[in-house]
Amino acid sequence: MKDPVLGPIILQILLISINAFFASTEMAVISLNSNKLRKMTEDGDKDAIRMIKLVDEPAGFLSTIQIGITFAGFLASAFAADTFSDRIVNWLVSDLKFTAISPNALNTIAVVIITLVLSYFTLVFGELVPKRVAQKKAFAIAKRNTKFLLFFTKVTKPLVWLLSASTNGILKLIKQSEESDEDEVTEEEIKFMVDVGEEKGAINNMEKTMIENIFEFNNIYAKDIMTHRVDLVMIDVNDTQEIALKTIEDGSYSRIPVYDGNIDNVIGILNVKDYLIRLRKEGYVEIRSILRPAYFVPETILCDALFRDMQASNSALAVVVDEFGSLSGIVTMEDLLESIVGDIYDEYDISEEQEITRLENNLWRIAGGTEIDLIEEKLEIDIPDDVEFDTLGGLIFNALNTIPKDGSKLTVEAYGLSIRVEEIADHRVAWAYVRKMAGGSDGS
Repeated sequence: MKDPVLGPIILQILLISINAFFASTEMAVISLNSNKLRKMTEDGDKDAIRMIKLVDEPAGFLSTIQIGITFAGFLASAFAADTFSDRIVNWLVSDLKFTAISPNALNTIAVVIITLVLSYFTLVFGELVPKRVAQKKAFAIAKRNTKFLLFFTKVTKPLVWLLSASTNGILKLIKQSEESDEDEVTEEEIKFMVDVGEEKGAINNMEKTMIENIFEFNNIYAKDIMTHRVDLVMIDVNDTQEIALKTIEDGSYSRIPVYDGNIDNVIGILNVKDYLIRLRKEGYVEIRSILRPAYFVPETILCDALFRDMQASNSALAVVVDEFGSLSGIVTMEDLLESIVGDIYDEYDISEEQEITRLENNLWRIAGGTEIDLIEEKLEIDIPDDVEFDTLGGLIFNALNTIPKDGSKLTVEAYGLSIRVEEIADHRVAWAYVRKMAGGSDGS
């Protein structure tokens, strides 16, 4: 004799399996990499072509999934309540002679218990487990399941259309767009993915730094990366040829700003290569005759805009001016690239290691123009962010409240540092010896 309970149990397993099929398919399709799919589609992959149809039409796809899950759940609950509740009540009343509660009340209690038990099995085996598996094996499951899903979509198309139309109508009533706000990947999401990629070893630290610098590129102003006017090598158009050649020789630059009488009056840019070639051929060249137009930009132009403008105008050097038209400094294409990829050194540049040389355990020789941020990093100290200087020289002059005479040698104690100035030239600190005082930097 057949077990009268076996059939309903098999039916429940079947319905939970159907629920699992739709739940796993939903998670698999949602987890697919759309960019990878599009590349495969371009290569003619038939499976990718089929899957991209679902990815590109999420509203219809989700409606189809919901129809399948809803019907599976509805049928499971209906059959379970109808099949098992009567058997439980008959077993309690007829076999166990349980009469403390009326049969109608027992039937209600049985339905509640059956629903709870069924919900547990449906959630675990019909939702959570299938979705967890689908999340890990998204492509394989989507490839296998989407064939039937597309067929099911065609069968239920009228119902899907009705559900989609109803949903869109309600969205319009409550003034909500049908388009997702999540379609565009945000800067924060990309940075998060980069962090995760670094943690998993897919992206190294240098690559991460470059990506982060690219995002910061549109937040940096020209004045933040320019070479300040006091550090510029410039030529007066009225200088003799000997002075101009000496300036070129000492500077070792390919392009030099040229001014007329006053450094705020920049009249053009001298291409050193052009000048030397002409000079070798002709013996004498008037600098003014071969100057290239200077490309002027304000201090407040953002680096991303400056980069595009310099590309468009074929300019390798931009002259930065303040709001009054006075010279602030210059920015080169190399400066812009360095803000993304980090410092680029050639044989003429002073590297960070040369700017800060460790002589003893607690003694460093530091160039006056060294950035405070770099000093903090190398010496492992902390200087307040609200100070009004950016370099070691600025720190020294800030502590002195005056600018010493050229050739002066002096000692300064500030911000937990003992600083012995080695040389002051052209009213600037050339080099200094720095020690950390006992107790470290207290920011005073």
